[in-house]
Amino acid sequence: MSDFKDSDDSKDEGKQAKTFSWMPEGCEALADGEYDAIIMGTGLTECIISGLLSVNGKRVLHVDRNNYYGADTASLSLLNLFQKFRSDAPGTNLGHSRDWNVDLIPKFIMSCGKLTKILLHAKVTRYLEFKSIDGSYVFKDGKVQKVPATPSEALNSSLMGFFEKRKFRNFLIFLSNYDKTKPATYHKGKTLDQMTTRQLYEDFGLDANTQSFTGHAMALHRDDDYLEQPAEATAEAIQLYVYSLERYGKSPYIYPMYGLGGMPEGFSRLCAIHGGTFMLNKGVDEVLFENGKAWGIKTGNEVAKAAIIVGDPSYFDAGKTRVVGKVVRSICILNHPIAGTDNAESVQIIIPAKQVKRKNDIYVCMVSFAHCVASAGKYIAIVSTTVETANPIQEIAPGLALVGEIMERFDSVSDLLEPVSNGKEDNCYISKSYDAASHFEACAEDVLQLYKLITGTELDMNISADMNEEDM
Repeated sequence: MSDFKDSDDSKDEGKQAKTFSWMPEGCEALADGEYDAIIMGTGLTECIISGLLSVNGKRVLHVDRNNYYGADTASLSLLNLFQKFRSDAPGTNLGHSRDWNVDLIPKFIMSCGKLTKILLHAKVTRYLEFKSIDGSYVFKDGKVQKVPATPSEALNSSLMGFFEKRKFRNFLIFLSNYDKTKPATYHKGKTLDQMTTRQLYEDFGLDANTQSFTGHAMALHRDDDYLEQPAEATAEAIQLYVYSLERYGKSPYIYPMYGLGGMPEGFSRLCAIHGGTFMLNKGVDEVLFENGKAWGIKTGNEVAKAAIIVGDPSYFDAGKTRVVGKVVRSICILNHPIAGTDNAESVQIIIPAKQVKRKNDIYVCMVSFAHCVASAGKYIAIVSTTVETANPIQEIAPGLALVGEIMERFDSVSDLLEPVSNGKEDNCYISKSYDAASHFEACAEDVLQLYKLITGTELDMNISADMNEEDM
């Protein structure tokens, strides 16, 4: 990324240090000293915000304690992966370290969803190449089965019995025609925000099994709380799933070649092109406050000032965030595809909570050498869920059983954090931790909320999410 405007700790010989009236005694300016926004951490959320702010003409300073872009959303080489989780080195049977780009927090992108619109809005797709995910599956009665998403697929699906197939087909036909602006498409004369999702399911006679895979594998709800909420949101989510599938074929998901780490790098490049300054290997010792409002950061004896301070939770005092749960993830290196997926080179499998007597779903996503993230013939499967017990590793056992024989495995358990305030009172705009889901919909929503809080305006999402060949 040669066009990045990077800064380092060295000072040009003979260059006089900048001085400012606000500078604390004994300190000197960090980079240019004064900015409109300081971003801490190069996770995907932070990089999107820095890119969008720079395009809006803001002067941005972006720092990260790591020596690589991506933070929690980085893609690591095999050697770096082993160094992060273990003290030993990878075996020669895994191939060259440089052939690997392993996501720390793996997720797929809904091909016509909010994150795709953000990528297209910012024109970051020019830096990335995407590939469709081969299949979307759901776990039922001990088997992995393809998620039906069209009326014709519903009739051929082994997920349902004969009469249930016709009920589900009628449900999909209704949703494909439903438009809240057209009364002729309403259900029994009502819009879908006038009934709960449970009521909608019951009106079409869908049984508990069909409700489960529809709500979790298509609408992507993470638990069953949605059943008592207005059906409008669920209908829109299913319509998006079906449209994304029709647009790209095998599944509704896409994934960037060379791993997810390319996305934060792409937004970092966008920011740099618009004048942003990046400093890797630059930790933050303190976020500076005056009268309860953040006004800058300090690292060593260097200080930078800005009216907007953005960062992931790890850069702020614990009192600025709260723990809302934990997520467990297991990165598994395989030498085979997952059984029951027609030898797919990439796949998402959702295990609905009810299938394994849980509250939260279990997610399995797999990518491979076909996406330039692993050496030839190797696959990377990641199993994740929201923690419910004191034994989180045991909770993902159903997902690990689907994966099959594992060559290497790397487990982690991390807190799910969210800010206690929206940043208006203290100038601290803090992102949420990345959830256990195998898709980016919650992350995209967090970006849109942060952008509105910071700028006071909503990001224009009217752009079509349909990528052309140049975008892909």
